[in-house]
Amino acid sequence: MAGLAGIRDYNLAEMEKIMAGLGLPGYRAGQVADWVHRKGASSFAEMTNLPADMREKLANSFSVALPGIAEKKTARDGETCKYLLTLADGHGVESVLMKYRHGYSACLSTQVGCRMACFMCASGMGGLMRGLTPGEIIGQIWAMQHDAGKRIGSIVLMGSGEPLDNYDAVLKFIELVGAPYGLHVGQRHITVSTCGIVPRIKDLMRLRLSVTLAVSLHAPNNELRGRLLPVNRRFPLDELLPACRQYAEETGRRVTFEYALLDGINDTEAQARELAGVLRGIHCHINLIPANRVKGRGFQGSRAAKVKAFRARLEKAGYPVTVRRELGLDIDAACGQLKKRVAEKD
Repeated sequence: MAGLAGIRDYNLAEMEKIMAGLGLPGYRAGQVADWVHRKGASSFAEMTNLPADMREKLANSFSVALPGIAEKKTARDGETCKYLLTLADGHGVESVLMKYRHGYSACLSTQVGCRMACFMCASGMGGLMRGLTPGEIIGQIWAMQHDAGKRIGSIVLMGSGEPLDNYDAVLKFIELVGAPYGLHVGQRHITVSTCGIVPRIKDLMRLRLSVTLAVSLHAPNNELRGRLLPVNRRFPLDELLPACRQYAEETGRRVTFEYALLDGINDTEAQARELAGVLRGIHCHINLIPANRVKGRGFQGSRAAKVKAFRARLEKAGYPVTVRRELGLDIDAACGQLKKRVAEKD
C-alpha cells in the first residue's frame, strides 16, 4: 500500500523493536521475518501463524506488497526473461532473470531512473526519480521467483540506477539478502556495479565485504571516457584506477572491468592495447559486452570479428577476458529499454 513503510526494509533486530512499539511479543519478529524474507509473503493475511488482530495491526502500519508485473518478455531461447515491475507508488523498474549452467541469476535495479547519463544506457535518459529501498530491491527477487517458480542463487546490481549512488540502501540489501532468516544469498554470489564513484568504492573497500565489484569502464582514456560517462569528469581514470587497484589489494577480491564495445568508437586494436596498458598491475578480470543498440543514442554494437580481435589483444597482454553472452536481444534487454518502449507505447 502506497504511503506505508515497507516491512521488508527491516532486519530481525529492527523488527523486534517494531513489535515492542506495537505492544506485541518480541518473538513474533522472527515469525514475520520468516514470512517476508524467507517465504516472500505478499500480504499479512498469508501469515497464518499470527493472530488475526496482530495481522490487522501490522497491515495498518506497514506494507508487505511485492512489485506487480506490468510487462514480461521472454527471450526466444527461454533463458532470459525481462520484467517491468510496478512499485507501490506507481514507478516502474526493470529486472532480468537469467538462466546459467550453475542456476538462476537476477539482474536488479537500485534506482528509478539514474542521474549518471551514461552514453550507452537507456535508464538515465529521463534522469533520476528516486532510490529504491532495500525492501524494494529484494521485492524484485521475490516477484520473479514467484512468477518463474525458480530459486535465484546469484545477484548482479546492474539494472537501472547507479548502486553506489544509493549506497546505504544497497548495503542494507546485501545484509538482508544474506541473512540466515532470509534468502541466504552469500556475498560471493553478489556483484555490485558502479560507473566509478571513487569515494564510495573506498567506503565499500573499508567494509571488507566479499561482493564482486564491477566497474563500468568502456574507454581506455579520459578523453573518450569523459564523453561516454560524464562521471569521469568528476572522477577521472587517474583517480578511479588507483582506487580499483587499492580495492583489489585491500579486499583480496578481483575487480571486474565492464567494457561495452561500440562500433567505431572504442573497439580498435589500438584501444585494446591502450586498455591493457592502463590496467597493468590491477588484479582484475575484463568482461567485454557486445553492446545493445539504444534508440536515440546513435551507436551500434561492435561486429563479432572486432569483439574477437579486441579479446585476443587483451588475452595476449595476459588478462583474463570473457565476452558476455548476448542475453535477450529480442526482449529489449539493455537497461531501461523495456520501460522506455512501454512508455512510448502509452
